[in-house]
Amino acid sequence: MGYDKLEQNLIDIIKEEQAKLGFFTEDIRLYYPLSSLNHFFDTDDTDDEMQNRLDTLPTSITNKLGQIEVSHKGDRFCFHIPKEGTVYVHDNTAPNEFIKSLVELVAKHDCTMNEILDLFHTYSQNIITEEINNDEFDRLIRFADKPEDTYYYCFKDEGCHIIYHRFLPEDYADFDF
Repeated sequence: MGYDKLEQNLIDIIKEEQAKLGFFTEDIRLYYPLSSLNHFFDTDDTDDEMQNRLDTLPTSITNKLGQIEVSHKGDRFCFHIPKEGTVYVHDNTAPNEFIKSLVELVAKHDCTMNEILDLFHTYSQNIITEEINNDEFDRLIRFADKPEDTYYYCFKDEGCHIIYHRFLPEDYADFDF
């Protein structure tokens, strides 16, 4: 189950990157803290134990994303995904239309939080939104009824534009916002 969660998250991040930057046939590197990886596997591994776990990824992942090289410095892990992986995601998975629309919307300097809420409502009438009272973010929005998108989207209005970050629910809980 943990490898399935890892694979889906890698693909989701590659799709998001392709929505932001466009598709390129290139290697990419994705970074994860140990805590996120432990959430995928429901473990409490040390960095070396997690490295051992990830040294040989299942063929269900490598057949799609290629021979991923995983390394770490302390509790920060790097997944070096070869160009075959980015090509696979582009050619064999459906684009995430919501992410594409969100990226396009927040790229506009006059984007408003109401427009972001309208976009979420375009994809579901059942969303959860909370104000966040910290220096990092102003608002959390998430889908309540979309099992294919369980991410927590956190937004910060920086005056001239709005930025967002997408968290797994467990990672969001770790931040204790």
